[in-house]
Amino acid sequence: MRPRVGQMLASTVDTTAVIVVRCPDGELEITCGGAAMTEGNGPGSATTGIPHPDLMGGSLLGKRYADEDLGVELLCTKPGPGTIAVNGVPLPVKSAKPLPASD
Repeated sequence: MRPRVGQMLASTVDTTAVIVVRCPDGELEITCGGAAMTEGNGPGSATTGIPHPDLMGGSLLGKRYADEDLGVELLCTKPGPGTIAVNGVPLPVKSAKPLPASD
């Protein structure tokens, strides 16, 4: 899949949904719970797959998941039990930037 900024992606195995905030100009395999995510904002009335048991770390509402080396960042808009991954590698939660000290 070639993601684009602003694209909404939904998991096919749970309720997770994300928005692409930043992405490179190449093909990426974005997965949740071990299954490829599809364009859309939710799985609808039923999921179509079974999540991989080792990839059930969960995703948190409002958190950004990013990999600086790949140049990809995703914003979670609907949480779920599946782990968000890119090219088979789980994405960590992006840490907040420290505020400057005020003297």
